[in-house]
Amino acid sequence: MSSTQKALTSASSGLGNVVLDDVDRRLLVELTADPRLSKSALARRAGVSTPTATSRVARLERLGVIRGYRLDVDPAALGLAMSAWVRVRPGPGQLPKIAELAQRTPEISECHRVTGEDCFVLRIHAPTLPAMEQILDRFLLHGQTTSALIVSSPVLGRPVPIPT
Repeated sequence: MSSTQKALTSASSGLGNVVLDDVDRRLLVELTADPRLSKSALARRAGVSTPTATSRVARLERLGVIRGYRLDVDPAALGLAMSAWVRVRPGPGQLPKIAELAQRTPEISECHRVTGEDCFVLRIHAPTLPAMEQILDRFLLHGQTTSALIVSSPVLGRPVPIPT
């Protein structure tokens, strides 16, 4: 393994010195393309035995490299036609309340603590503009919001690139 490959560890994500070898990368590439692969199909595609694929995937899960397997549902298909990115600038002493409110609000699919003047970026889904307004009003009790309605998403849910 080259020194560049050794440098491409998960250390930057706080996982320690997890080095991904070629087998790990092949498994991750195949699971990224199709997370529903059976272990035997995954093994065939990655060019390893089924027990090797099974143990390697379990290791990657245990180490936190693989954080989970998720279902991707179109919010509009569920009647949630309005989506927005919302920046929140908490008032004094309100930072923990914003995070807690975001966790309690089911219409929020993402909440990120960020740098800059605003402390949080939220992704909110609602059926109508008045419903979106009601959600935003809950956050206005704790700070200032800036909203951007999502018109389209040319890049949606792109997987994290696997280092080579």
